[in-house]
Amino acid sequence: MALLETKGLGMYFGGLKAVDNFEISVDEHELVGLIGPNGAGKTTIFNMLTGVYLPTEGDITLDGLSVIGKKPYQIVSMGAARTFQNIRLFKDLSVIDNIKIAYHNEMKYTTIEGIFRLKRYWEEEEKAQRECLDFLKIFDMQDYADTLSKNLPYGKQRKLEIARALATRPRILLLDEPAAGMNPHETKELMETIHFIKDKFDIAILLIEHDMSLVMGICERIVVVDYGKIIAKGNPDEIKNNPDVIRVYLGE
Repeated sequence: MALLETKGLGMYFGGLKAVDNFEISVDEHELVGLIGPNGAGKTTIFNMLTGVYLPTEGDITLDGLSVIGKKPYQIVSMGAARTFQNIRLFKDLSVIDNIKIAYHNEMKYTTIEGIFRLKRYWEEEEKAQRECLDFLKIFDMQDYADTLSKNLPYGKQRKLEIARALATRPRILLLDEPAAGMNPHETKELMETIHFIKDKFDIAILLIEHDMSLVMGICERIVVVDYGKIIAKGNPDEIKNNPDVIRVYLGE
């Protein structure tokens, strides 16, 4: 059974069909790329997969369970986390507090214990501080723990958003254009980070990206969409030599 699977997925916006019969499966520990020109429907697909949009038709299953009608936070608790094309950090909070927010499901004290600062509140907060700092060390960001996230360099902000998503302990991570706005050095570092987290956390990754060197360099399989429809599937060599893909990206 695939970890993530869609069947006959479609999305209408009024009379416009933005996604048409989209079908994909992602297995455990697999790294799959989703590519296509601007306006092809890639982010709309991600929004359906993560509960931001309710699909007009079709089904989405995560480890065999349908996520249709689930709220985004419920889908996160089922094991799917995502990042966004436009970075969505809590910019006026510290780096470690951004991680703690994703860690909230691990906190075991009650509202009353939190209001009155009872013993279990302090124990759980100290545990969270310790474990979130250990988590930052994995990404070599422990020295930025008390830095406001808005003051991080752009590449570090991207890395923090990925780290925050991973702090929810997902089984599949959906990355929406993680290299957007990065320079070549930052993109190379990102490729190494994606390889690292895939192996370190033993998770599957579904990646939207326009940087073809990144996609071709790390993805095991690639799905290509155009005007909301799949036009090609295959490994990187098959995709870069596919005439339909060449036509979509370069023209006749």
